[in-house]
Amino acid sequence: MNQDQLKQAVAQAAIDYILPHLSRDSIVGVGTGSTANFFIDLLGQHKMEFDGAVASSEATAERLKKHGIPVYDLNGVNNLEFYVDGADEATEHLQLIKGGGAALTREKIVAAVARTFVCIADGSKRVDILGEFPLPVEVIPMARSYVARELVKLGGDPVYREGVKTDNGNVVLDVHNLHIVDPVGLESAINNIVGVVTVGLFAARPADVLLLGTAEGVKALKR
Repeated sequence: MNQDQLKQAVAQAAIDYILPHLSRDSIVGVGTGSTANFFIDLLGQHKMEFDGAVASSEATAERLKKHGIPVYDLNGVNNLEFYVDGADEATEHLQLIKGGGAALTREKIVAAVARTFVCIADGSKRVDILGEFPLPVEVIPMARSYVARELVKLGGDPVYREGVKTDNGNVVLDVHNLHIVDPVGLESAINNIVGVVTVGLFAARPADVLLLGTAEGVKALKR
């Protein structure tokens, strides 16, 4: 199976996982990225079985709307049973690096609200220790240089992602050469740097379910 087929398989597995728990008034949180797009396309086939969705990015909102799925502002939603999204890296403890698509802040907000966070990824995203994928950090523009210097003190090599602006109007620093043995501690340390909006470490609030697409089929890890 190629990578797209693996993504398709985990997207279908996520549909199969959440669908029995949805009702006509359910609202689903939906992430951003190529794997999430496969999920959105499948979710559109079941749009009559739930109320609508909360999107983690403008791009996701547009894709949902094209499928006729109502998109709600999170401020008007009282209950979010599921959030389904991909990851750039994932460990067996379901701690993640996310933000390759520059939607990390909204993704983290929706994940925080959801009762169950279902992460979907192809098997290549499974790692023993996070950090080979550059760690995204969303930063207030005027603080970019200061935050970069602080990230160097933490052992990283930050690179400005030129030409990219988040949906929140901020910039992204990608931190290379990290060997993240304490994801929760590093998440806290980076989030405490003045000027940081959030870091793409999902460790304090990891996924609840990780669906991994492999050549042998979809494997499910739970915490």
